[in-house]
Amino acid sequence: MMDILSNSIEEIILRHNSRGMTRLRERLKSGYCQRAARLILDNRGVVLIGTGFPVAGSFESDGPIGAIALYQVLMHLDYQPIFVCAPPLSKVLFKGFETYELPIVSWNESQKVAQKALKKLNPSLVVSVERPGVTQNGRYYNMHGKDITRFTAKFDLFFKYGNCPTIAFGDGGNEIGMGNVRDTLTAMDIFPSVTTCDELVISTVSNWGVYGVIALMSHHLKEDLFALIDPESIASYLVENGCVDGVTSRQELSEDGFPIAVGVSIINRLRNLI
Repeated sequence: MMDILSNSIEEIILRHNSRGMTRLRERLKSGYCQRAARLILDNRGVVLIGTGFPVAGSFESDGPIGAIALYQVLMHLDYQPIFVCAPPLSKVLFKGFETYELPIVSWNESQKVAQKALKKLNPSLVVSVERPGVTQNGRYYNMHGKDITRFTAKFDLFFKYGNCPTIAFGDGGNEIGMGNVRDTLTAMDIFPSVTTCDELVISTVSNWGVYGVIALMSHHLKEDLFALIDPESIASYLVENGCVDGVTSRQELSEDGFPIAVGVSIINRLRNLI
């Protein structure tokens, strides 16, 4: 029964897809939203949330919207969520959320940073929402194949060194966690990430993957957790602080080229389903 629900949710969050994620779904064991929700519910405590994809000298809306929604849900459930990210997003989130800032330094220097942070924060779970994942050649690339290494903090290392479960949300193949389906990604026109995770959640927009997992958490807890979040308000806050759409590079209320209303409609479908 739970697999049927999870599969229905996965179909909703993969609507409007044109970047090959439906093909990747064939490689994933069914019920990935259910397993991710279970990982969150079974690992109470400190949850580190990495997000923020560098775009046009700023950061894109896909990732932070879903990450803030997850943060708000976790706060309500008495977890201790902490954003772990780099400037400029860290400066924005620091205003209203517990944030641990990562420097943008070399891989070797970043190893020390990650190990120190993990020892200090002692997470029960590490989550990535639309974070660039390192490729086989040690570099980071955007969806257009442009090298963005000099703008990217190495959050991958929290997955490598963390002694706790990990969840990653992605929608294109170049994000943390996509190492789980690396073989399939080699046939696509992208520099695939090699960073793996315990549970990979794929969707048309990474934010929508977060909503899919929140839907199953709501089902398990018998509580409408969507009542806690407002994607339009979150998007407005981010845009006011320099956020851009990852596809258009414009400061507008959208995510990956979709008006924010489309994301809201995904939430409404999920709420109706559960």
